[in-house]
Amino acid sequence: MSRAIKGRGTADNPRSRFAREWREPLVEEMEDARPETEVWVERASRLLAANRSPDVPFARSANPYRGCEHGCIYCYARPTHNWLGLSSGLDFETKILVKENAEQLLCAEFGRRGYRVEPVALGTVTDPYQPIEGRLGLTRRLLACFLAHRHPLLITTKSARILRDLDLLRELAQHGLVRVQLSLTTLDRGLARRLEPRASAPHRRLEAIGALAAARVPVGVMVAPVIPGLTDHELETILVRAREAGAAFAGWVLLRLPWDLRELFLAWLDAHFPERKGRVVALLRACRGGRLNQHRFGERMRGEGPYARLLADRFEAAARRLGYRPPPPLRLDLFRPRGDELRQPDLFQHAAERWDLPDLAPRA
Repeated sequence: MSRAIKGRGTADNPRSRFAREWREPLVEEMEDARPETEVWVERASRLLAANRSPDVPFARSANPYRGCEHGCIYCYARPTHNWLGLSSGLDFETKILVKENAEQLLCAEFGRRGYRVEPVALGTVTDPYQPIEGRLGLTRRLLACFLAHRHPLLITTKSARILRDLDLLRELAQHGLVRVQLSLTTLDRGLARRLEPRASAPHRRLEAIGALAAARVPVGVMVAPVIPGLTDHELETILVRAREAGAAFAGWVLLRLPWDLRELFLAWLDAHFPERKGRVVALLRACRGGRLNQHRFGERMRGEGPYARLLADRFEAAARRLGYRPPPPLRLDLFRPRGDELRQPDLFQHAAERWDLPDLAPRA
């Protein structure tokens, strides 16, 4: 299916590779569908996940949400919805799981005997400031837990909604406990609406960088993903604009297309940029050893071959010329195992009363 739904990254909903049963929608259902976002409450058994990849600069991560309403068509996390028996297509951006006990799990982990302090990354799989955060404030409550325990954290987002928490971020920054990166894929507003339909517009993200920098919160830019043949020509311009806004450090990631994300992205090209599809695919294969994706550590984020090296050289040259520096280290010596008392109203009791959120039901 090569069509578009306004406000959604994809119209496709491929079968989960782990599903035993699957219902294909009728043609009339697909034509008339204007899918609304469903929010499911989940009681998680754990929040912190260990990272053993040498490609990323953190050892632990936390994601309060599963699925992401931003709907970015290129999101490498889409296939993670398969583990729930859901699709990496429309399901990923319309069926959002909320870990109602995320704050309790995080604070309990910090208080565990023998806990070793290392920076925790928020936003490694799904965006902690996606639209549902505006209603539930779950990420904000996690920030309060980090602050109470004086625990360091990293945040990656493509949402200007992060400015709602500027008060907590400013206090965390005063203790040397936080770094923030705003992700920018393109500065073209029209292209951004198609690539990442419910994320903040590019100019709003630049404004967020400026506001964070003005508040003395260490902030950088992540040019991600770089899409050969579609957004790669903007690499230097994004770095210039972000630096002018106040970004102090920068990074970049090449487009990744694991599992059925390949088919979703190719269908998106058919729907929006059929005339560019051949060049995008050819350049991506040139960066991935003839494939559309590469899982090997050391290559999956940056690619290989002459074109990938050219992108890396362009980034390094521009970052050096613009005065970008390595991100500042985070403090580990202020950690408080018990933390301060957090006297806040119960988030999900209030949310359940106001929005009638359903419980997570098992799905085939």
